[in-house]
Amino acid sequence: QVQLVESGGGSVQAGGSLTLSCVASGFTVSVYAMGWFRQAPGKEREGVSCLPWSSGVGATYYADSVKGRFTISRDNAKNTVYLQLNSLKPEDTAMYYCARRSSIRAGCSGNQYSYNLWGQGTQVTVSS
Repeated sequence: QVQLVESGGGSVQAGGSLTLSCVASGFTVSVYAMGWFRQAPGKEREGVSCLPWSSGVGATYYADSVKGRFTISRDNAKNTVYLQLNSLKPEDTAMYYCARRSSIRAGCSGNQYSYNLWGQGTQVTVSS
């Protein structure tokens, strides 16, 4: 079964850290650009970070609001993508989703419609 399963969310105080995991099954993450998106209540889903399948097709993407605080990575042996969240702020509170780009061996895209496989999401809540 082709799917993405996120975990690692939780409730933390401002300044805290979390590590989100996205375990893929049914395909290999190493040949796809993989992204993290988030959606807060009443707001549109926004791209947070994306890791291209290869540095040769583009750079790793971070939204301006998370640059220097979040880090995306991939473990091909575990077929898993991670998002390390540091120095969390209350405005980071949202449901976080992992997603796979529609095209194999493509670069990153900030457009959610360029992704055709989504996980169920993991909630991150940051209190002040």
